[in-house]
Amino acid sequence: MDVYGLIGKPLTHSFSQNYFSEKFINEQIIDVKYELFELENIHDLPELILRNPHLKGFNVTIPYKQEIIPWLDEITEPAKSIGAVNTVKLIQTNNDKPKLIGSNTDASGFEKSLLPLIAGCNVKKAIIIGTGGSAKAVAYVLKRNNIEYIFISRNPKNNNEVLAENISEEVMTEVSLIINCSPVGMFPKINVAPLFNYSLICNHHILYDLVYNPEVTVFMKEGLKRGAKVKNGLEMLMFQAEESWKIWRG
Repeated sequence: MDVYGLIGKPLTHSFSQNYFSEKFINEQIIDVKYELFELENIHDLPELILRNPHLKGFNVTIPYKQEIIPWLDEITEPAKSIGAVNTVKLIQTNNDKPKLIGSNTDASGFEKSLLPLIAGCNVKKAIIIGTGGSAKAVAYVLKRNNIEYIFISRNPKNNNEVLAENISEEVMTEVSLIINCSPVGMFPKINVAPLFNYSLICNHHILYDLVYNPEVTVFMKEGLKRGAKVKNGLEMLMFQAEESWKIWRG
């Protein structure tokens, strides 16, 4: 039986296992299963692969989307440009150790979900909350679509990263799109939102939260209260999951 799965820590929030399990049933895909592999440390990856000889591929989530890159044999575009990997395919070789090829399906999933949302909105500038692997994929998509962006970071490291409290009213008049790429507000800690001056949000803003559980996050509620358009990350996850499946089985 072929095995696919998800690595990360923690995995209590996982969308992937339910999605793929239902997919296998609905599409009558037999002799496959999707498991959760919670890793305490990315250095545990070789042991995980050794213990699971039928493992054919896996997704990668927080906090390993960037940490996994040195463990891979190859990395595809756009993963190389993004600097983060969320999908790994294992290819058997003549050696005992399989070849690991890393890809990024977050970018394509986000793009397919975002473009209908902003169609006709003339979005020229965005704010990305967070600087992790998902944020890098989002930035890649915005750049592809000629949308300028700045990152909100708790520890700014360059001129394109700022503290949340430094976002001014003047900046917000230029920004149309605000994307939460942090896990803040995700189940089970659903009563919090990323640090941001929500009083600056109005009805010309679009808030996109990569979190999907809960369905309406506090981040999204703050936007709705002020007339903003909002969307969660469920559709993005579905798109990226299907793209992962194509990579594994293609």
